Amino acid sequence: MFAHEFIRNAYLAGTFIAIACGLIGWFAVLRGQVFAGDALGHVAFVGAIGAAVVGVDERVGLFALTLGLAAVMAGLGRRAQANDVTIGVVFSWVLGIGVLLIAVLSTGSSGNDGLIVANTLFGSIFGLASGQSVVAAAIGLAAVLAIMAVARPLLFASLDGELAGLHGVPVRTLGLVLLLLIGAVTAEGTQAIGALLVLGLIAAPAGAALRLTARPYLGMAFSAGIALGAMWGGIALSYAIPSLPPSSAIIGLAVGAYALASMASKIASWAPVNKLQGPSGVEVHLP
Repeated sequence: MFAHEFIRNAYLAGTFIAIACGLIGWFAVLRGQVFAGDALGHVAFVGAIGAAVVGVDERVGLFALTLGLAAVMAGLGRRAQANDVTIGVVFSWVLGIGVLLIAVLSTGSSGNDGLIVANTLFGSIFGLASGQSVVAAAIGLAAVLAIMAVARPLLFASLDGELAGLHGVPVRTLGLVLLLLIGAVTAEGTQAIGALLVLGLIAAPAGAALRLTARPYLGMAFSAGIALGAMWGGIALSYAIPSLPPSSAIIGLAVGAYALASMASKIASWAPVNKLQGPSGVEVHLP
């Protein structure tokens, strides 16, 4: 399997994308901002289509629009934490622009238009060239390092923003950083597994991890590990079954892990010691 260059490229890019999705997803689920990841996935799709319409590299539009609207949502939200109303308004507006851009794109004469739309919606991790996979891995690694750098103050701000602010934690800045990181990870993940499916790799491993443990750093490790396992297993499964798209296999394994974790949590007993609830209602042990 690893004799094929496209498999090596897929594993290189997929490894760091998965770890980044798992880590950022843990905070998104804890803070009740999963909907933001969904919205930004669709923003990435619209950005890629917009870039195709004006004739520039799809990645330029994909990252520019995703990061730009992530900042807008942070600016509109309280303490840079976008609520469902803010996200829904941006989501609806962007989808309307997307419909217009698809109509404009469909009037062109390029035979690649349909391929651009399909790859953006469903991903093309097996289609990444060597240079693209290296860039994807670098962006994923940078996102992982950034998440780990702000993990402790971001955890404090996520559990009790008022108290964190009184202790001098830059709550609003951290909220902006988190949304920008969600935007960057979503944009990069869109190239690999698609705008429609990237939310699954952000939410499912994190949801599973939060059901398995209330300890923050262990939960982050679980989330990243489950996302990585789903990525590696999905690529191998798709290679073994050529009719199975890699994106479907990856998300199928991630959702399966969430289902198993949900069943395990129902029969496990956790000692309720030193727990706090995040905005999403998830209980987390203080580190």
